[in-house]
Parts: sequence; C-alpha cells; structure tokens
Amino acid sequence: MNSEQIIPLTVSEASVNQQQRLDRWLSENLENLSRSRIQTLISEGQITVNQRVCTSKKLTLKPGDYIEVRIPPNQPLELEAVNIPLDILYEDEHLIIINKPAGLVVHPSAGHANDTLVNALLAHCDTLAGIGGVERPGIVHRLDKDTTGAIVVAKTDLALQNLQQQIKAKTAKRQYLGVVYGSPKTEFGTIEQPIGRHPVDRKKMAIVPVEKGGRNAVTHWQIQERLGNYTLILFTLETGRTHQIRVHCNVMGHPIVGDLNYSSGRSVGVNLSGQALHAWKLKLQHPVTGDWIEAIAPLPEEMNTLLNVLRRRLGSGT
Repeated sequence: MNSEQIIPLTVSEASVNQQQRLDRWLSENLENLSRSRIQTLISEGQITVNQRVCTSKKLTLKPGDYIEVRIPPNQPLELEAVNIPLDILYEDEHLIIINKPAGLVVHPSAGHANDTLVNALLAHCDTLAGIGGVERPGIVHRLDKDTTGAIVVAKTDLALQNLQQQIKAKTAKRQYLGVVYGSPKTEFGTIEQPIGRHPVDRKKMAIVPVEKGGRNAVTHWQIQERLGNYTLILFTLETGRTHQIRVHCNVMGHPIVGDLNYSSGRSVGVNLSGQALHAWKLKLQHPVTGDWIEAIAPLPEEMNTLLNVLRRRLGSGT
C-alpha cells in the first residue's frame, strides 16, 4: 500500500533531554528514519508540533509536546530484472527460499539500483512484481548485505501476508550459525536488550532503552564448538531487529568475527567477505497447505575455511 503515513508522537518526561532539539529527538524515537531523512521532512513542512507546521530542525522540545510526522507516499522505483544466479533451497508457485551469498543486498537502495536480490528475483519469477509494493516486492524479512544464508520471498500477496504474520507471531523459526571472538563461560544463554538506532553513528544500531526509542530484542544462543579463543555459536531469534545478533554479541563481549561495524575487525588469518554469520535454518508453515517447510542453507566456503583453520590451530596448540 503506497499512501501517506502519519506517525503521532507525544514527548514524555523520560524521553526528552534538557534543550533537546526536534530532529535529534525524532531520530532517537523513530528507528526506521535516518536523521537526514527527518531533516528533509522538516524542511518540506511534513512535521507538525502542537498542530503547527515546524520548519526548524533546531526547535527545542518539552514534555507534553504533540508531534505528527507525515511520510509522503514512496515514489515507485523503476526496478530492472537482472539475470543474477540464485542458489534456490525451495520453490513452488507461492514462495521461494534462497541461500543468499555475502555481498548481495536484498532490495534496491542508494548505491544498489539493479544488483540486488530483488533484481535477480524479478528475472526468475514472473509473478513477483508488485507483490507487497513495488519497492520491495515479495520481501518477507531481510538479511544484512554481508550475512549469508536462507531468506524467504513470497510470490503472492496471500503468501506475503501469511509469512509476515508467522515472523511476527514467532511461529517461523530462524536459526543462525556464527563464529565469535572469545569463549563464553556458559554453554547457552539468552540476551534480552532493546535495540535502536545508534545515537551518533546513524548507520549502526545500539542498545537503546525502550523509553528512548529502543525496541525489545531477544536472542537465544547455544555453543556448538569451542575453538580456543573463538567459538561457533547457534543463535535462535525470538525477534528480528536490524543487526540484532551482531549488536547482542558485541554487548556480551564476544563480537562476530569479521564484523567491521561492531568489532575490532582484527585478522584471523582468513580472508572474509563479511562477518562470519550465516542464516543456517529457516522453518515455517506453507502459507497455503499448512505443511512445515525446513530449509537448511549449507555453510559458505569462506566460513568452512575459517572453521577448519581454527580447528587446525587448536589441534596444533597454536
């Protein structure tokens, strides 16, 4: 649905700092909008404060202020079908599950107009265009550019609505395998920390209190293999926030190997295209038949190489 969206917000005592300006407060409380996007909306007269149009991003807010953010309809993208090879794990007339490689962006964005998974799918699936909106046709959930593994895409509106509801209701199960720095003291655990946009670096996420715009995020983890100063961990998502596993691993003191945003990025002796994080298993109910589908994406070659190198080091005592 491509219509104007209106977001109402009320400034609470807990959510506003002294002398906090409008654009900064909105960027902390609207996870899906960047600060630059918010500033553009302000300059276009799309934001009102106490029912008056505000064109100054520097307006100082106070508790009790009522804000409405109007987001105009998206301008449709001219999406091009591009013949990009796909590693298909499952497919029928209702959905398709892909094993996404590192470096492949899911949908078009700045700098990636026609080299994305959506472009590849448009060339592969005749019925995909327009499903769920032309900007992100058929996309049920996302994977980061450099995260590999299983991702499901709907081919019909019915399938899209059903699969998105499964994700929301947590009936669809998503499990990831990742290699982290260090060795956790326990064999398993749960991280429950709210995640929101980083207050300084808007390209990153961070642990942000709910009262300041963070959204509840829960990650369950279980050790699969200890590899000296590294560990292979199985992650099960209860929620699906942006960069959730990467942020939670950083918080627990064991960031994902190769994650340049949330770790030091120190060398492990293996050339990695991105972080050593892989969407290994996706389990969901077929949107039409109700049958359970379990798709397992084999580990990418780079990750297997990393594990073998770490095992050899452990065996040699180095």
